[in-house]
Amino acid sequence: MTLHNPAREYELMLTRRQLFGRTALTLGTGALAGLMQPDLAADTDKSTAGIHHAAKAKHVIYLFMSGGPSHHDMWDYKPKLKEKFGEQLPDEVRDGQRITGMTANQKSGLPLAASKYKFTKHENNDKGVWISELLPHTATVAKELCVVHSTFTEAINHDPAITYIQTGSQIPGRPSLGAWLSYGLGSMNENLPGYVVMHAKTSFAEQSLFNRLWGTGFMPADHQGMLMRSQGDPVLYLSNPRGVSRADRRAQLDALSALNQTSFEQFGDPEMLARIRQHEMAYRMQASVPELMDLSTESKETFELYGESAKTPGTFAACCLNARRLAERGVRNIQIFHRGWDAHGNLPREHESQCKDVDQGCAGLIKDLRRRGMLDDTLVIWGGEFGRTAYCQGKLTAENYGRDHHPRCFTVWMAGGGVKAGITYGRTDDYAYNITDADGVPLATQPNKETWTPGTMHIHDLNATILHLMGIDHERLTYRYQGRDFRLTDVHGHVVHDLIA
Repeated sequence: MTLHNPAREYELMLTRRQLFGRTALTLGTGALAGLMQPDLAADTDKSTAGIHHAAKAKHVIYLFMSGGPSHHDMWDYKPKLKEKFGEQLPDEVRDGQRITGMTANQKSGLPLAASKYKFTKHENNDKGVWISELLPHTATVAKELCVVHSTFTEAINHDPAITYIQTGSQIPGRPSLGAWLSYGLGSMNENLPGYVVMHAKTSFAEQSLFNRLWGTGFMPADHQGMLMRSQGDPVLYLSNPRGVSRADRRAQLDALSALNQTSFEQFGDPEMLARIRQHEMAYRMQASVPELMDLSTESKETFELYGESAKTPGTFAACCLNARRLAERGVRNIQIFHRGWDAHGNLPREHESQCKDVDQGCAGLIKDLRRRGMLDDTLVIWGGEFGRTAYCQGKLTAENYGRDHHPRCFTVWMAGGGVKAGITYGRTDDYAYNITDADGVPLATQPNKETWTPGTMHIHDLNATILHLMGIDHERLTYRYQGRDFRLTDVHGHVVHDLIA
């Protein structure tokens, strides 16, 4: 008879999942070398190369306008709408497409609203980019922009739409784009995380932002985005409590790591190792983050680029300046969220405020990266989860109108990082309602790469193209979970090579 051994009592408490997890860990370790792709194993300098092919970009700075900015009033110039002011959206244009419940039953129907803002075409090599007067600073870097008018999605409401573009699924629980980049490429600076998130101040913070948008889903937690705050400690609990020295913290972490390592050896839970890595990163960040957040070393010329508001922590311009500093220090993926673009009513007042918030920061970031020689390998992306409708929601006047959600087409721009500069891609009809070809014929829009139509860009195509520019084949970067290989683009996505320089 085997005597009971208290030291091995934990084995009696193993759940079925933990038991199989320990077994899988043993087998998986032995098979790992054979399963690793040769080009992944051979890549020893991830600062200059991707895992599948040579990367054009080392960093991504994603400027996310949460709520759905209006392409009508900023980017997609449609002068013919002025002739049709107040008329109903033609049935053949809508063609039975889904609209939200907020306008489906309004008594005024779907009256067309032309933008009240003037547009200017900024020429570049016989091509041009139309930009509205709402963005005078961004207009000064038009020659750097790759403006895509034909982005589209299936989601029509905020939460599924923003979850979709960030994680590749409308259902929560998948890893974010930044988590995939961290998982695939790792970090270039051991003292800073590979993925940093900032929330910029706004006057119209209607929608909430959930940490799953920069989370890891089913991946290890150390690939999640680190939220950098503008008040108090830049990172929560970064400072030691009163009476705790750095030596005390080191001793505490050593003891905690030993306990977590023992737990990992017993239960085989990879989250234990992720926790150890996170604790060690937090310890190193205690020294690196204060230096990062100290803007006193920045020159007067730099602040002139970003604007006076860059001196105020938490503003969009300050976040853009910090994004450049993060990229400079080797952080691969930086994302700035700016809320308040959901202009269902009184769009002019709200968008004028929103554009004033972001305009000079966007332009300053691109100019700053360019003058430092960083723009060629830093991909800057600007956009939201969907666009706005051509028709008005609520009361319509020439000076005031609102717009509902519109997923059928919207504008995203990119700059640097290997994309073509000073161009537009994709067309929309005279109502900026449907994606069309050069003759105005509506194009088929499907997320599946087998039925991809040139001139269109589904959000899966956008994410596939971002990964490609970072040296990753979106079809080969997978993570096995519950018996299935998952990827950011699910079973869809097409790299839009027409945008790549």
